[in-house]
Amino acid sequence: MNSPHQAAVLTIDGPGGAGKGTISRLIAERLGWHLLDSGALYRLTAHAAGKHGVELDDEPALARLAESLDVRFLAENGVARVVLEGEDVSMAIRTEVAGERASQVAALPTVRQALLARQRDFRQTPGLVADGRDMGTVVFPDAPLKIFLTASTEERARRRFLQLQEAGENASLPSLLKEIQARDARDMQRAVAPLKPADDAVELDTTELSIPDVVDHIQRLLADKGFIPSA
Repeated sequence: MNSPHQAAVLTIDGPGGAGKGTISRLIAERLGWHLLDSGALYRLTAHAAGKHGVELDDEPALARLAESLDVRFLAENGVARVVLEGEDVSMAIRTEVAGERASQVAALPTVRQALLARQRDFRQTPGLVADGRDMGTVVFPDAPLKIFLTASTEERARRRFLQLQEAGENASLPSLLKEIQARDARDMQRAVAPLKPADDAVELDTTELSIPDVVDHIQRLLADKGFIPSA
């Protein structure tokens, strides 16, 4: 059960391209709640390692870094900013090199355990919106409201294609579709924290829904549970 002394947590899980990042940011901003972008934490750990001269094979030192990350996720005008030790690293942690370094860090068991505790530290009043793949199943299993967003693979590939086009990058829609299908299979079949909805999650298919529609629907669910005033 949710302790009366703990802040409310809204978990938003789902596969890439379902809209969870954008929707999490908008809800956090609208409600004035804290935001946790769990997927960024491994990138941040790798970035902090480079900043502090820690090698990526030094598991104990990396775990200590992960446990004490000085990081804030800020939602402003629907845009997320990531601040590490007072520095805006939003762009720095999104490069291909950062992703490769993060994948090395994520393979280390003690780092994963340290980040589990660090993620739970984000649970503060007035509330937390936690965006990820295992927020409702592993990190916050007692969250009073869990959302699992889905969308067709074709729609998720289309959204990613448009994002890349807007960023001025070349992309192939058929290739993106194959990549998303392969990633879904890996995420759902992995032995540790596989991608799946929590037993008590509300599943929302966003294929035919607009972002404002999804945000409004989740806000109504929060109001129905008494965590925010009714609109």
